[in-house]
Amino acid sequence: MQQERRSGVFLHLTSLPGPHGVGDLGAGAREFLDFLDRADQSLWQFCPVGPTSAAYGHSPYGSSSAFAGNPLLVDLVDLADRGYLDDADLDGPEGAEAGSVNYEVVAPFVRDRLRTAYERFAAAASEDERADFAAFRERESAWLADYALYAALSEAHGGAAWTDWPVDLARRDADALAAARENHAEAVEYHAFVQWVFDAQWRELRAAAADRGVELVGDLPIYVALDSADVWADQDAFQLDDDGRPTAVAGVPPNPGDDGQRWGNPVYDWDRLRETDYEWWRRRLSRLLDLVDLARIDHFKAFDEYWAIPADADDPAAGEWRPGPADGFFEAMRADLGGLPFVVEDLGFLDESVVALRDRLEFPGMRVPHYADWCAETDRYKPATYPRQSVGYTSTHDTDTAVGWYESLSAEQRDCLHYALATDGERIAWDLIEAVWDSDAALALTTVPDLLELGSEARFNVPGTAEGNWRWRVTADRLDPAVADELAGVTAATLR
Repeated sequence: MQQERRSGVFLHLTSLPGPHGVGDLGAGAREFLDFLDRADQSLWQFCPVGPTSAAYGHSPYGSSSAFAGNPLLVDLVDLADRGYLDDADLDGPEGAEAGSVNYEVVAPFVRDRLRTAYERFAAAASEDERADFAAFRERESAWLADYALYAALSEAHGGAAWTDWPVDLARRDADALAAARENHAEAVEYHAFVQWVFDAQWRELRAAAADRGVELVGDLPIYVALDSADVWADQDAFQLDDDGRPTAVAGVPPNPGDDGQRWGNPVYDWDRLRETDYEWWRRRLSRLLDLVDLARIDHFKAFDEYWAIPADADDPAAGEWRPGPADGFFEAMRADLGGLPFVVEDLGFLDESVVALRDRLEFPGMRVPHYADWCAETDRYKPATYPRQSVGYTSTHDTDTAVGWYESLSAEQRDCLHYALATDGERIAWDLIEAVWDSDAALALTTVPDLLELGSEARFNVPGTAEGNWRWRVTADRLDPAVADELAGVTAATLR
């Protein structure tokens, strides 16, 4: 995929401005699109938009569905405009914060309003609204029917993982599923309703982005959570035992200086998936590319080979490399989708095999200056070395902000950085923006915290930690026209 020379900004949707303590698909999203338009940017990148839960710290990478949208992102003001909520329903929540997401108060507030909206829809919807809802359920039935039933059963079982449900439900006995759909019909319809309003709002947002010349850059996590509608509904696609529990889980092996990581996600049964011509993945990618214009593939290495850790082993070193689906998978997807609009996360374990796969597929890889040795004459992460077929970032959702990273550098590395960028470091975030924008990388991206020159207090996520992540938000007043104008100037000067 040969990319034009373009640039954009990363901001996850929960970090948008908004009146109810969490970013949503409403006015705050339009304000950010206006900011991007003024800044002459053509890309908006964000994390996965699936449902999140307290069990995974509301990480967008710990979702209960690779297909569904996050109910917390639904614009409640739009539901009031439709007549599903009253103005009084929009007051609150108490304890919400302008610059941070307090999930403990926001999540129950939003879910309560969604339930109220559904009840009013069920009681008083017009014939046209009911027909549109029915058409949505039919159109998206390949994933929606199982997701809505999974969500209803999860609630009915007090949030217990599906592996702890009664055996006939866990193993998807046909009679048990039929009875569950009948017994929980209202709850199933409620969860389908939430997805219907999410989908409608999303398509309006995507149209608004297109009107401003902005493309949406989504995110494709390689793995899904064990306790998800995905694994429950398609158990043959994963390496599970007769009780539905993983026989092997995902992670990465030890590297010099670390002990590796055990993520715990079930790994795919690629042999079985190949026999089905990757049917589950076809549905997944088709849904993703129905919502976004291009996407970042997280942990691309696993398509080349993946680290499989025995499920009963706690030590990541107990795992082994196993072959992934490689070219055959992407050729099958190309034939089905008509194109592969992907960039790939290829940080870490960058060996000849995965580089060759990436280059054969012509996928741009990621380059982040945080990983550079600034005192080396050449380094693949120094912007001056970025190749055309790459995506340059000033920072990512998993790194510190540019300012926070700079402040953590050793004196030697800082001096070398000053020399390489011809700067005194006074405005290091903008120095990095200019360097990445001026590089040969086809795509250049920064973050809102870097545009605002914020430190580690604005960091979005610290990998390997469970507390305090995924909470930072930007307030509307900080989407400053002067900042947009400065970014537009850099963009014009670097021909993006």
